[in-house]
Amino acid sequence: MPETSRRESSFGRSYARVGPRMDARGATEHRRRLVEAAHGVVIEIGAGYGATFPFYPSAVSGVLALEPDPTLRGLARAAASTAPVPVSVKDGVAEALPAADASVDVVVSSLVLCSVADQSVALAEVVRVLRPGGLLLFYEHVRSTHRVLGAAEDLVAPLWSRMAGGCHPNRDTAAMILRAGLTVHGLERFGFSVLPGNPRLAHVLGVASKS
Repeated sequence: MPETSRRESSFGRSYARVGPRMDARGATEHRRRLVEAAHGVVIEIGAGYGATFPFYPSAVSGVLALEPDPTLRGLARAAASTAPVPVSVKDGVAEALPAADASVDVVVSSLVLCSVADQSVALAEVVRVLRPGGLLLFYEHVRSTHRVLGAAEDLVAPLWSRMAGGCHPNRDTAAMILRAGLTVHGLERFGFSVLPGNPRLAHVLGVASKS
């Protein structure tokens, strides 16, 4: 197995263990709020183990959930079987969305834009597939605005990325969403401690629309 694949598989198994602990500490409520505005045709990028699936509202006609990690993808398929709306789980990445131009009502991103290989490309794909007026619903951890914490995140980013499935703790994702040409509405910033004893990392929850 190539080294990259081994790292991805290892991260998937680790995230499958840690993710539910995050959910119990408050991430479940963040995910529920994330998809409140979802409707019509939805693509969820980096669906993980399907933690958002139970919260999709009836206004959603169908979800295409993309997850490149095989361990997480298997768990997502199991979660899809009990989702309140139709969910199809496929192998795929945010940088190459399997949808026609202007064909999607909503793209959902939950703790994934930190780890995409190229944020600019991924967000350009989001803009491409969204219909005019379509929404990007995002819940992400981002670089701290605190001078010392932000500098520490910059320092550990290269090693952290190798250990944590490509996750970059120092990305200014909200700024990148604006740079992609989307309009951000109601951005909420908050600290969230992933596990007991861990520092409260900066997170954002928001909605962005395509003109």
